[in-house]
Amino acid sequence: MTKTKITVNNNGSLKVDGDFEIVDAQGNVYGLQGRTVLSLCRCGHSANKPFCDGSHKGKFEHEANAFDLPPKKV
Repeated sequence: MTKTKITVNNNGSLKVDGDFEIVDAQGNVYGLQGRTVLSLCRCGHSANKPFCDGSHKGKFEHEANAFDLPPKKV
């Protein structure tokens, strides 16, 4: 099994690539029709949430730069 990779795109979506499933709050599985790559909306403008439809263009700004989280609380 390959590792799932999530890429935070500048000014846009979250690209998910690998072996994954997406479920709603009740645990129902979205039918992804065999896709192994897709983009999730993070701007809130998509008419196809939780999936990205490109509506963020010109309406959402975020420069994605990786950083370390603080230590996990125990």
